[in-house]
Amino acid sequence: MAYCSVLAIPPKREVIVQIFGHDSTSPKVALPVDIHHQQSVMTPTSGPCAFGHDMNMKNLRSVPQPVLDEPTEIQLIQVLIADSGPIQSQLLSRALRGRREFEVATVDLDTTVLRNFLQSNHVDVVLVAGNHLPDLSLLRWLRVSYPKIAPVLLVENDDRELVVNALRAGAKGIFLFTQTPFPMLCKCIHCVFDGEVWVNNQQMNYVLDALSDVPTLRVVSSTGRSLLTPREEQVVALVADGLTNRGVASELGLSEHTIKKYLLRIFDKVGISSRVELVLYAL
Repeated sequence: MAYCSVLAIPPKREVIVQIFGHDSTSPKVALPVDIHHQQSVMTPTSGPCAFGHDMNMKNLRSVPQPVLDEPTEIQLIQVLIADSGPIQSQLLSRALRGRREFEVATVDLDTTVLRNFLQSNHVDVVLVAGNHLPDLSLLRWLRVSYPKIAPVLLVENDDRELVVNALRAGAKGIFLFTQTPFPMLCKCIHCVFDGEVWVNNQQMNYVLDALSDVPTLRVVSSTGRSLLTPREEQVVALVADGLTNRGVASELGLSEHTIKKYLLRIFDKVGISSRVELVLYAL
């Protein structure tokens, strides 16, 4: 009587059938067609080791398991939207909440409401609807009261006076929300959060032009009415900076005699008689 033993090797491996007789000289019979003999199996099977044809366990080189990337920690940025338009505020907050790095809140565009919110909540960036601002006092208040908060003014167009005055008042960014895609707003928030300033090329030119302009210093009456012409205000500003008549003349491209005439006219309008009084009056 004979028996057979079958050793199954993983798919695409050979299968050897050995017929054992009563004696030890029983021949080995290999299954035909595309099956070749190999001494041992050295590739992994479903277990930690594999068996060769002689049923001896073969040690296998351990296969390194893929290391999963650890989740990257995201730094949350607390964003506050200050807008008097409820529809725009809701749309903007919904879009920002779709980004996992932002935590978003909304308040009405009012200094008192904003003050109450900031007293009990941490905020990193404030998005202010610039075209709805009656003035820029809110930005100045933020700069003085909460210097670590970065205000971004959302505007509809590049108005030169608004851009220059907003940056002067403390805005860290001017964003054209009607002309710029939403992903750029997210980048703007990240930039001002990191301490940078967000302006486009046109806005930067406005700032550079304003810096190159001759400064002015308004002299007004008790009712707020301007007493001097724009050129006279420039003369007062340069005098207040400590320039002599010759220095003022060189700065404005005028003669020293003309500057003296300007000063006499200014003294007469304001009701003073010296440069020192003029500076004190202007300040």
